[in-house]
Amino acid sequence: MPLPYVLLSAAVSLDGYLDDTGPERLLLSSPADFDRVDEVRASVDAILVGAGTIRADNPRLLVNSAERRAARVAAGRAEYPLKVTVSATGELDPAARFWHTGGDKVLLTTDEGARRARTLGLAADVVPLGAAFDWRAALEHLHDRRGVRRLMVEGGGTVHTQLLRRELADELQLVLAPLLVGDPDAPRLFGPGGYQSGRLRLVESRRIEDVVLARYLPTAPGTGDRVAAADRHWLALACELAELCPPSRTAFSVGAVVVAADGTELARGYSREGGDPAVHAEEAALAKITPDDPRLAGATVYSSLEPCARRASRPVPCARLILDAGARRVVTAWREPDTFVPGADGSGVLAAGGAVVVVLPEYEERAKAPNRHLEG
Repeated sequence: MPLPYVLLSAAVSLDGYLDDTGPERLLLSSPADFDRVDEVRASVDAILVGAGTIRADNPRLLVNSAERRAARVAAGRAEYPLKVTVSATGELDPAARFWHTGGDKVLLTTDEGARRARTLGLAADVVPLGAAFDWRAALEHLHDRRGVRRLMVEGGGTVHTQLLRRELADELQLVLAPLLVGDPDAPRLFGPGGYQSGRLRLVESRRIEDVVLARYLPTAPGTGDRVAAADRHWLALACELAELCPPSRTAFSVGAVVVAADGTELARGYSREGGDPAVHAEEAALAKITPDDPRLAGATVYSSLEPCARRASRPVPCARLILDAGARRVVTAWREPDTFVPGADGSGVLAAGGAVVVVLPEYEERAKAPNRHLEG
C-alpha cells in the first residue's frame, strides 16, 4: 500500500543527546534553524510526535509564520498541517497545548488506548488500529484516510528509532548543535536495536548560524516482497533516468538501477543509452557490472517498466539477463502494456526463475511520463 513520505526531523548535541535532564527544555537549534523548521512544517501535510514528547515538552507544533500560513490557504490547503500523535495506552493529558492549538488533530492508538482516550475526553479524532500498535497501519491510515503525502516526524527518540528500525523513514534531517551533554540519563536520539544495514546517503550539508543541518536518505533495499523506504528512492531514480532516453516511436523509454543489498549502487542505465537504438535500460546497466561480482546475488534491479520477456532486437530479453546475472529481486513501477509485444509478462519469466517482483504503482505515472508520445 502507498505510504506517506516520512521525514524525520531532530536536533542533537555533539554527543547525540536530544535534551539534558534539567527542568527546562535544552535549546539545541539556532533562531535561523527554528525558522527553517517552521518552513518545513508549512510544506508538509501532517506533523507527528509521540506521546512521550507531548508529556515531556508540551509542544504546540504550529506554523508560526503568518505568511506561510496564508500561502497554505491560498494554495487550497488547511492553515495548519494535521497534528498527529501516537500512543499505545491513550494515557495523555487532555489539557496539553497540543490539543488546543492549530488545526485538526488525530490520535492513532490501540483498541484499549482508544477507550481510555475517549474517557479522558481528548480533543482529537481517536483512531484505534487494533490490539497492538502497528506503524505501517498508522501510516496507511494517514495516507488513505487523511490524504497525507508528506509527514514530518519531530520526535521523540523512541518514535524515530521505531520508524528507522522498521525501514519506514524516507529522510532524516539532523541538526548538530555545538553542545555536549554527557549525562547518561538524558534522552538520546536513537536507541539500541537492529537497524537496516548500509550507509545512509548524504544529500545536503548546510551551516545555519552555529549549527549544521545534514539530510540523509536510506539506501539499503528491502528484502523479498517487503518494501523499504530506500526502494522508493531507487525506483524514483529509475524513473528520472527514463527521462534521459532519446524518444522512439518503436520502443519504450525506461530507466534502471542495480543496487547491492548494502545500498551500494552497482550501475545505472537507460534505453538507447550511448546512441545504441536497441539497448534496453536493464541491459545497459547490467553490462557495466563485472559478471562475477558477488554482490549481484543479493542485488535489487529497479526498472521503471517491467523487464521485457520477449524482444526482436536482441536474442536475450531483459528478464532473462537479470536472472542470468544472479539478481533475484526486481522493483518496478509499471507492467509492460501490449503496445509492442502482445501478452508481455516479464514478471512471469522472473518469478519462474526464482525472482521476487515488487510493483510500486504509485510511481506508474512517473514511469509513463516519458512515454506519452506512444499513447493513442
